[in-house]
Parts: sequence; structure tokens; C-alpha cells
Amino acid sequence: MIEEPTFLSANQFLLTTLIVKLAVMAVLATMLARFRQFRHILIFERRGWTDRLVFAMALGVPLTSGVAARLLLNYDAADLTLEGAFLVGLIAGPYAGATVGLLVGVPALVAGEFIAVPFAVGCGFAGGGLREACPKEAIWRFTPFVFIDLHTHLWRMFRRHEPHWQLALLVAPVALELLRQALGARFGAHRLFYLDSPSPWMTVLVVLATVLAVATPIKIWNSARIEHRLQEQENLLLAAKIEALKSQINPHFLFNTLTSISSLIRSQPDTARTLIIKLSALLRRLMRSHQHFVTLREELEAIDEYLDIEVARFGPKLQVSKEIDPRTLDVIVPSMILQPLVENSIKHGLARKMSTGTIVIRSRREHGRAIIEIADDGMGFLPARLDAPMASGIGLANVRERLRVIYGATYQLTLTSEPGQGTTARIEVPELLAVEPITA
Repeated sequence: MIEEPTFLSANQFLLTTLIVKLAVMAVLATMLARFRQFRHILIFERRGWTDRLVFAMALGVPLTSGVAARLLLNYDAADLTLEGAFLVGLIAGPYAGATVGLLVGVPALVAGEFIAVPFAVGCGFAGGGLREACPKEAIWRFTPFVFIDLHTHLWRMFRRHEPHWQLALLVAPVALELLRQALGARFGAHRLFYLDSPSPWMTVLVVLATVLAVATPIKIWNSARIEHRLQEQENLLLAAKIEALKSQINPHFLFNTLTSISSLIRSQPDTARTLIIKLSALLRRLMRSHQHFVTLREELEAIDEYLDIEVARFGPKLQVSKEIDPRTLDVIVPSMILQPLVENSIKHGLARKMSTGTIVIRSRREHGRAIIEIADDGMGFLPARLDAPMASGIGLANVRERLRVIYGATYQLTLTSEPGQGTTARIEVPELLAVEPITA
């Protein structure tokens, strides 16, 4: 027995159309929010003509395609003429809204819907006029849940005897939809497209869908704006934390160097004078640099200036050797990240050694990671005391914290040592090559 096909009733078909209409608007808003330039336009309220045109085209082109789909495929849910023009005017201004209204109205005009263009352009100007009148943040607070607090908004408006902008934002699309219904009933659907409802209750749902189709993109875009602002705040906080950690190194290094100079002033005045000159040059370099990240080449140049001071202090007792892979010279590293490690090798490893001591600086690249080692042949540490330098001194603790803040769990800082044989500090970070100057 063949079953007869079941068709949707008029109410069911209209309800399905309204649901799909909201889904189309939500998907379009979400897709646009993924583009960086579009998010940039959303963030800043003062927009130039280029930004307004980009915003208008970003919505106008797909909305015009939706009108064409309605005309060619009889797909009513794709026509978002009222909502799109009003929304663009509300976000980007009256002329952007009118531009979108003109774009979406042209295909309908070609099909004989002569009221479509003036109505759509009017919707754009209506949204733009409301934008000029109300505070900008009030627009971004307009959400699909405005109906939940409707009684609260009404009470505040009557209590304070002043306009409530959430109600104005609610009333505007409602009035435009009712106007479209009236014009469509008066002149016919062949002159202006509208969703004809078979009952008053369905008319209420049509009006409600229009409001939601305006409020939903605003809610989605405002969430993207908030997310961007939070990300900016996190970046600023990260930069401030890195700067604070970096600023700890300079006084620590300066104090240790001045202590060394003070001990040489009477016994070796010429050496002390040389140290002061080299220290002055190094401090001048540090004051000129406001970069949080430098190439390894630049970091090694700074280390050379520091080692010049230490070689002048210790004389031939201190030897320096480098085993640098040329491929690592353009790797990006945090600035002043190696100086504490070199200083630690001299202070804790070589200063206690009676004979000549050597510091070896190595670098290489392995499997997408940069490896830097600072090794000395000093006194070394007992295995039980390896964690002591990391936990106590400012230098190593600062290096570890800066690496943790910058790289998270993707870095490694390890110490290996043998008593009487020396200590090796090893840094392993993700490899990032400089293609242009890196600034803070």
C-alpha cells in the first residue's frame, strides 16, 4: 500500500522558514567574525570609508546572493533584506546601511518588486540614524535575550523619564517589520517580498524572528570583540611581566660588577678603570635596547661585552671558547637570557678555582629546536645541590621564570654538574628564525 506524501501546513512551513532564516544569519555572522580584517572593523568605532565599504561588501554580497536565491530557487529563508540593511547601518553608519540596501534591492527590482529598493535603503538609513542617536556601547549590549528583561527596561524608562536605548533598538526592527507587512499586504508580494502569516500569532513570530536576526549577529560580534580585548590584555600583561623579569637582571648584574670594581680600585686601579669604561659601554647598550627578543647573534654580542669585563677582571685566568653553529645565529631568543648563566658559571664555578678556568658557549639546531649550552670546567656541584642555584639565586631563577612565561611547557632549562669537573646549563627552546627585526 503506497502512503500519500505528507506536506507541511502553512504554519509549519512558515515556522521552518523562520528557523532557517535565523540559522543563516547566525552562520554568516560567525563566518565573518573569523576574518581578521572584519574583526578589526568591529573593534574600532571610528571607521574610515575603506573600513565601512569593506564591512558593507562583506555583508552585502552574501545578502544579495540570498535575495537571488529567493528569486531563482524560491528559498524564502535566504532573504534577509530588512535585517541586513538595518544591521549594517546600525554598526557601520547610515551610508553603509544604504549601500547594502541598494545592493540587496537591485535583484528584487529586476524581478519587478519596485518597492524593494526604497524600503531596503530606508532600512539602512534607519539603522544608521539609530546608531548616530544612541551610545555605541548600548548597541553592543543589544542581545537576543532582550525580551527576558523587557519589564525591567520599561520600568527604568518610566522611572527615570529618559529614553532607554535597549527599547529603542528593540522597537526599530519591530516597526520596520510591521511596515513591511503593511506595505506587502497593500501592494502585494509581487511588489515587496514579505512573509505572509496565516494568523496573528504567526505574525508575532515573524516580528520576533526579525528582531532575533538583528540581535544574534550583534551578540556574536560582541563576543568576538570581548575575546580580542581579553587577548590584548593578556599580551600586555605578558609583555609587562617579561619586562619586569628583565629589569631584575640589570640591577643584579650591576651590583655584582660594581662590587668587583670596588675590590680592585686600590690594588689594581688600572684594571678598575678599564672595567668602568667597559661597564659604561655595556650599560649604554642596555639602555638603548627596548627589545624583549633578539637574535642569538645580538645576544652573543652582548655576552662578549660582558665577558670583556670579566676577562679584564680575572686576566688570563679566564678563558672563553665558542662552538656556535652558524645556522643558529638568526634564531630568536629572549634578550639578556644568557648573561645570568655566564655570570653563574664564573661566580659559582670558576671564581673558586685556583687554576685557569674555561667557559664554553655552544649552540646548535635539532629537530626544530634551538639548543644553547653554557659549560664551565669549574668546581661543580654535588648532585644533591643541583637544585640550589635554581631555587635561590636571582639569575637562574629569573631565567627559568622568563622562559616559563614566554614558552610555557615547550622549553627546557637543565643543569648537569660533576664535582671537580664543571657545570653545564642547557637551554632548549622552540626554533624561531628572524625574518625581520623583532620589537617589543
